[in-house]
Amino acid sequence: MPDVPRLALPAGFRFGVATSAFQTEGGLNGPGEPANDWLEWERSGRVEPSGVALSFWDRYEDHLDRAVAAGCDAFRLSVEWARCEPVDGQFDEAAFDRYRAILDACHERGLRPTVCLHHFTHPHWLGPDFWLGLASPERFASWVAAAVDRLAGGCTNWLTLNEINGYAVQAFVLGALPPGRMLAHGDLVRALDHLLTAHVLAYAAIHRRQPDAVVSTDNHASSLYELDRMLLDVLVARAEGVSRADLREWLAGRREEQHTALGGSGRADAPIQRLTRSILPLDQALPRAVAEVYDGPHERPLDLVSVNYYDPVAADHLRPPGHRTAGGRTWKPVGKRWDMAVHPQGMVAYLRLNAVAGLDVEISENGLCSRVLRGRAWPRGDGWDRARSLRAHLKAMVAAIDEGIPITGYFHWTLADCYEWGSYEPRFGLYGVDRERGVRWSSLDSMGVDAAGAYRRLAEGLRAGDRSVL
Repeated sequence: MPDVPRLALPAGFRFGVATSAFQTEGGLNGPGEPANDWLEWERSGRVEPSGVALSFWDRYEDHLDRAVAAGCDAFRLSVEWARCEPVDGQFDEAAFDRYRAILDACHERGLRPTVCLHHFTHPHWLGPDFWLGLASPERFASWVAAAVDRLAGGCTNWLTLNEINGYAVQAFVLGALPPGRMLAHGDLVRALDHLLTAHVLAYAAIHRRQPDAVVSTDNHASSLYELDRMLLDVLVARAEGVSRADLREWLAGRREEQHTALGGSGRADAPIQRLTRSILPLDQALPRAVAEVYDGPHERPLDLVSVNYYDPVAADHLRPPGHRTAGGRTWKPVGKRWDMAVHPQGMVAYLRLNAVAGLDVEISENGLCSRVLRGRAWPRGDGWDRARSLRAHLKAMVAAIDEGIPITGYFHWTLADCYEWGSYEPRFGLYGVDRERGVRWSSLDSMGVDAAGAYRRLAEGLRAGDRSVL
């Protein structure tokens, strides 16, 4: 048989895990604790309380050691705005001290940190409709400036906002995140514009303080152009030489390019695509963000393309009422996280579509969900496990690298089973966590697979250029 060519990962490539503050830290929304916009939902019983979560705030060194044991040399975390600014205009310097200690601990272990400045939560005092307010982009940029002033000594890689598209859809269409609106299409459009504008302003604020910073925002990969790639295209249009007058025509061409490349994503996606186009017409979408991009000081307010890749086909997330799911049936028409289809075969096309000349690409999240219900772990109905998913997606990533796409990082979501936005039933961790008897970590994941060991072996092999590990 012919020799298999050795793999050469792009310079500076990192394997990491992605986490978020609210999902792991603990000590939020309880009596006397900092409060974010989930406070009412937790206190009313609408969702399971986050409680101690994974106690990352108190045991961060243990978590970082686990990341190293899983083969990581990068660690993505977020800073909880509500913890750092518990009262409008009053900063908790002790909280910032703790975050600086966490960043120092990352560096001591050879983990390059990436800090996200908004991962789906904001302080309770800003109110549930914060992102609908006209002043929200400027207020967010003010928070970013304060955080970067205090943390820049330990970090140069920043995510301004996690999944602008995913956050807006879940908060204003699906009702899955506060404020919990259902099918509020006008609010969706307004929030998307304000969130993307906030990124542009935050990008400028960071670079004023740290000129060598690498600043990005990540999208949840989606077959719906207006709810994914359009946001990236708006950010890069000016640098691509597109005039403001020609923007709509250029975006329409980019949309057709995606539709062709993805084969239309199947007939089931067509009605959703038509609805999305009617809600977000290209000539009216994102007016404030477009103005900030074209009038702002930076030709391209983006230093890195970051892609969160799960199942990108929108129609896959809709299910008939009463459909079977792990552990029973559900009558909601939206599938559970543990029912998300595994779609590694689509990853290369998405990475290709998101490639921008002159920018590296990072897979900022990718993972597999399973369910644990009252201490019982349920297998996925499709038979996938975390080790197999890691191999399949990393194989797709390598294929993209072979095409010449400059991918410089892969972050698995997530290190350990954590609070998944209202419930501890969905499990994404390389390490399983038993919550029936306190919070006890396992060396295996929730399905009994050595996922951390699998990730370590894959990372070590690929760093050494050995494709056979796939």
